[in-house]
Amino acid sequence: MGIEVYNQQNAISDDPYILVLKLYEGVIKYLSFVKSAMEDGEVETKFTYINKSIAIFDELRNVLDFDGGEVAYYLDGLYLYQIETLFSAGIDDNINAVNQVMKVTQGLIDAWKEETGL
Repeated sequence: MGIEVYNQQNAISDDPYILVLKLYEGVIKYLSFVKSAMEDGEVETKFTYINKSIAIFDELRNVLDFDGGEVAYYLDGLYLYQIETLFSAGIDDNINAVNQVMKVTQGLIDAWKEETGL
């Protein structure tokens, strides 16, 4: 699913910096749907959007350049932790955990914008 989102965004822009930003924003959007589904007791919808969010984190992990330095290793661990948190949040209906992943992702958006000048 993550690569599909990436390819959809690729139709919008060939700029890899914008593509990463769009993926982060996609996580935020999907997690807002997860929270609504949790509140409404919509189990299938909840897991659909958790899976989409996880797919984006997986894709972000797949494109990391580990030859580029320690930041890639840090991000890999951070993305993996977000994936694990989302798995647990889905099972336990833990909105606080979803909020935490959203907060981390917003931090990634802010850092990415600052680093890239977007």
